[in-house]
Amino acid sequence: MSLAPDRTVDAEVERGVVVAQGASEGALEQACPTPVRGDAGPPRQRLAGLDGVRGLAALFVVVNHVFLRAFPGYPADRAPFWAAPFIYGRFAVVVFIVLSGFSLALSPAGQGWRLDGVSRFAHRRAWRILPPYWAALAFSLAVAWLVAPPPGQGAPDAKSVVVNGLLVQNLVGAPSPNRSFWSMAVEAQLYVVFPLLLLMVRRWGAVVMVASVTLVVAAIGILAPHVSRLDVFVIRSPPELAALFAVGVLSAGIVGASGARSSWPWAGLALAAAAPVLAVIGSRGSVWTLDHLFWVDLALGPAVACLLAGLATGRPAPLRRLLDARPIRGLGSCSYSLYLTHGPIVVVVYEKIVAGRVRQGVPAFVVSLALVVPLTIAFARAFASVFETPFRHHRRWAWAARRRHPRVDPAPG
Repeated sequence: MSLAPDRTVDAEVERGVVVAQGASEGALEQACPTPVRGDAGPPRQRLAGLDGVRGLAALFVVVNHVFLRAFPGYPADRAPFWAAPFIYGRFAVVVFIVLSGFSLALSPAGQGWRLDGVSRFAHRRAWRILPPYWAALAFSLAVAWLVAPPPGQGAPDAKSVVVNGLLVQNLVGAPSPNRSFWSMAVEAQLYVVFPLLLLMVRRWGAVVMVASVTLVVAAIGILAPHVSRLDVFVIRSPPELAALFAVGVLSAGIVGASGARSSWPWAGLALAAAAPVLAVIGSRGSVWTLDHLFWVDLALGPAVACLLAGLATGRPAPLRRLLDARPIRGLGSCSYSLYLTHGPIVVVVYEKIVAGRVRQGVPAFVVSLALVVPLTIAFARAFASVFETPFRHHRRWAWAARRRHPRVDPAPG
């Protein structure tokens, strides 16, 4: 069996391209039926279309990881034109991180940019993301130990368990049981700074907050190529994700803004912001683009933020209806689980079924997709029903119980 796919994926991870659902959990979590309690505050309305964005972005991650195995040679794109865009799995990171900041800031934006308590926010985030994450970690370790480790990796060891369990895998090196997990650590660290970002918004405004974060991030990006340790940090913990998260926070303020601002043509602005970036990507090609992801990520962030603002304010209506269609919305309902668990399944399918039996390139890509996509989605749905849904429901049940049976203080005297 050729080792080319292993080197391909390994190179991608080292340069920070393997996609997060981040993947971010804030972006990937399911929007509950209306009304819901946001993880940053009290109940709010579910915004149609956002689950669809999560679901399609998560599916893009799955296809990207299949692509990397079927078309070796990263960062060169040797796929036919119809498959070539799937090399840019990193762009899903942009969507996830902006959407994460947007989703978490919706509730505070309607309350003067205040949380209902930092400790309560931290508890809700931990309750929401850690049980599925730890279950997925156990699943990934079992697959890596018993079936096949991730490409380019040795078998995970005790250090891998501790490092990944504590969500510091982007800071401490250890064999990884699931190469997608790096983004979960970055996401958790963004949660830590989220209250600080809200404080900056309250004191100086959202625009100043975004400008400040972006200036710091840009300075790091400029200095990194000249400072070896800083360059390694930029690769393993891309700082531009903090600026993208801040842009998402800013865009959340549009939802409850004045009628004039909320009626802006946000979808058109998104297209105008994305068009020049996509033109540069098309003209320069994959090698240049993937070597300049720091700046490309930053350039794409405003386009994603404008699109989210448009969807949240109801435009464009046809796209919103499409994204809120039941199949796409259903995919979004298990998007976090899909992101967490698809990696080991892709490895097993390719290593044990496709590799050595199907020629690399289009044949391997098509066959792998035919096997991986339905398998990962079905597994994610089952996984979510056990490790996500009960925790969402338990949280809502507890809140509903408090609403139905409020504490009654004894009458004086």
